[in-house]
Amino acid sequence: MIQSDHDALVEAHQRKRPAGPSTPSSRPGGAAPERSGKLPLMSIPTEPIGSIPRPPELIAAMGEVAAGRMAPEEAASIAGEALRDTIARFEATGSPVITDGEQTKPSFATYPIHGLDNLAPDGVTIPFADGHTRQLPRLTAGPFRYRTRAASYLEAARRYTGRPLKQAVISASALSLLYPAEGIAAYPREEFLADLVNEAEADIRGCLEAGAWVVQIDFTEARLAVKLDASRGLLRQFVALNNQVLARFSAAERQRIGVHTCPGGDQDSTHSADVDYGDLLPDLFALDAGRFYLQLASEADRRRVLGIIHRHARPEQLVFVGVIDPIDPRVETAEEVRDRVLEAADFIPLERLGTTDDCGFSPFGDDTSTGRDTAFAKISARVAGTQLAARALGVQS
Repeated sequence: MIQSDHDALVEAHQRKRPAGPSTPSSRPGGAAPERSGKLPLMSIPTEPIGSIPRPPELIAAMGEVAAGRMAPEEAASIAGEALRDTIARFEATGSPVITDGEQTKPSFATYPIHGLDNLAPDGVTIPFADGHTRQLPRLTAGPFRYRTRAASYLEAARRYTGRPLKQAVISASALSLLYPAEGIAAYPREEFLADLVNEAEADIRGCLEAGAWVVQIDFTEARLAVKLDASRGLLRQFVALNNQVLARFSAAERQRIGVHTCPGGDQDSTHSADVDYGDLLPDLFALDAGRFYLQLASEADRRRVLGIIHRHARPEQLVFVGVIDPIDPRVETAEEVRDRVLEAADFIPLERLGTTDDCGFSPFGDDTSTGRDTAFAKISARVAGTQLAARALGVQS
């Protein structure tokens, strides 16, 4: 199998990257590493979702590599500088948990399969409200295997920071959309799904073993599933499939595994913001995950949604409410964030309440609708506003 340009770029960057703080890798026969970093004391925890807009030079370099006009080794230094700058700026926001900004992922959804030779480009098309679309590839033959593991991004980021690192992975349900409706000869859907669950488990487990503070499953297709099937049958199929993956983990491990849902955020547009949260949340909280990261800042009636969360979230589930809207170009003030947290505290017990961003700032590698400065300013506001809320509630550490 021919190695993909993306994988070659990442590998070339890893060969060039400087020595720095690192976490021991998990090796056959060796002990799994401990969770890296020490979480700074925060009475109300706050975490990012994941992606940060890539610098224009990195987007250009990745395009040149894909077109065969630049060697992956030549682009590696650009990727390395983007990753180093992203982590340094993330640390400067004061965010107690950070990510690599998904700088070298082609997209949040397709990183595991980028470069596979058993894919065709004409898969499921996802329309956005502004008229643009994103299209998934279509699986043409089995067996289904990941080409890139999320732990590889985590290990690269660890070279540049000692902070707790969160790692996002794509849901099994999203990747189930790769299998064509007409089926694949000699590779039935049941066999594909068994392979998919195995691969999704391995992706999450690899991140936990590599020292991820938490692993976040991106389940942005949840709301879209309700839009496609108002009976919620498709959503429940997705929840059941993702629960097959989660069942492979212990209760303690599931407390380190979260689920993120939003109406999709790409090029300042969404694919399912018109779907009522009341049609999603009752089934969403049936997922056997310990943490939930919910878009909320951009909701028109947040208190109504918070009431639904209050009724359906289980006692063992932490709820991170979105207090930053990545699609809105205006940077929220710390006071606005504070007030959104205080509002949420009316419905969610403090010991189960956290804050987050509604969505990643650039889930697809070529999305330039939000600038890097804006993204980091918004993250800084989230951190500062969460601290203000903790003081107001009398729980500041």
